[in-house]
Amino acid sequence: MKMLRKTRKFYVGNMLGFSPHICADYSNFTITPKIRKFALAILGKVRYAVVTKTIEEKRRKESGSHGQYEGQCPRCGVSVATVSKALNGQPDIGAETRERICRTAEEMGYVTNSAARALKANRTYNIGILFVDEQNSGLSHEYFSSVLESLKVEAERQGYDVTFINRNVGRRTTYLQHCLYRGVDGVIIASVDFSDPQVLELVNSDLPVVTIDHIFNNRLAIVSDNVQGMEALVRYAYSQGHRRIAFIHGERTAVTENRLTGFYRACEALGFRGDEAIVRQGTYHEANTCAAITKELLELPERPTCIFFPDDYSAIGGLNAIREAGLRVPEDISVCGYDGIQLADIMSPRMTTYHQDTRALGTAAAKGLIDLIERPRTTLLDRIVIPGSLRIRESVAKLD
Repeated sequence: MKMLRKTRKFYVGNMLGFSPHICADYSNFTITPKIRKFALAILGKVRYAVVTKTIEEKRRKESGSHGQYEGQCPRCGVSVATVSKALNGQPDIGAETRERICRTAEEMGYVTNSAARALKANRTYNIGILFVDEQNSGLSHEYFSSVLESLKVEAERQGYDVTFINRNVGRRTTYLQHCLYRGVDGVIIASVDFSDPQVLELVNSDLPVVTIDHIFNNRLAIVSDNVQGMEALVRYAYSQGHRRIAFIHGERTAVTENRLTGFYRACEALGFRGDEAIVRQGTYHEANTCAAITKELLELPERPTCIFFPDDYSAIGGLNAIREAGLRVPEDISVCGYDGIQLADIMSPRMTTYHQDTRALGTAAAKGLIDLIERPRTTLLDRIVIPGSLRIRESVAKLD
């Protein structure tokens, strides 16, 4: 600890422009990222104090004031500390006073200085979002766009901005380096290869991290109930008389593993064995692959009576393959989707699907991360499960 203080003193001294001989005793110590952050914070506070003091002195000279309003806001008739509390949403002032101060600030065109706010609170009020879209669908991906929108709304409601994290910022960087470059207070990770070494580096860093639909030890995870969702679909298809149920799932991720568990668990509980020959791996949010696998299933000597698609968007490819084979849904074959996006309700026939509560997922992720940032000692690093709901439409026929 003593060495750390000396190191900080040396580095801050250099940054503040002290002459080298003042800090010569500490010139051999290593400058770590934590020390650099500490030094920058101290430097900013010193500069901020000098600048604000200079401005106040200049104002007093220009106005001829001799201190009668020093430490007080003449427009509101309250102390500067009270104004600060009102503008920062602190609870220990009266509602009437808060309203008067906020109204006055609005009339004067006041805008919070984010740099000063960051210095005072020792945070930037900026959270990172790591979202990697392998299919290059961008924010047209209805499921994730809904998650991200609700996340953004909740973050902004609590006074935070959001920044998308990548590894190409003018030069090639890692995800962690981009987070540090942007100075984010924490990061939410969704739709990535969670085995990527750069993702693991970020997860294992000192930054607060929340993951969506993936679980790490000692990290907060927000997950949709994929086991329950798949069980609900199997039970419904079974109740309609289907026993030969095909399942086209996505890439082997934690989400897929949970859905496979739910599929086989429901089959076992209902007393029939899921046929592994008609459980095929496809790709999430990719219609062409789904179409090709659907075609293979339809060409089997004993084709399935019902097909589960990876998601509602991929189902477009499967439905096209069914039509090309001269078959009708649900008269000749039944189908189910997953996610419950709007597309499932405008298909003809409307598709039975399992709706995931994307708004709740995004909101919970934002709340969880902000809790970790602001209340790290009292926030549990737990798994929060967001339930969905079965939406029964016209794509599953009842068999005799």
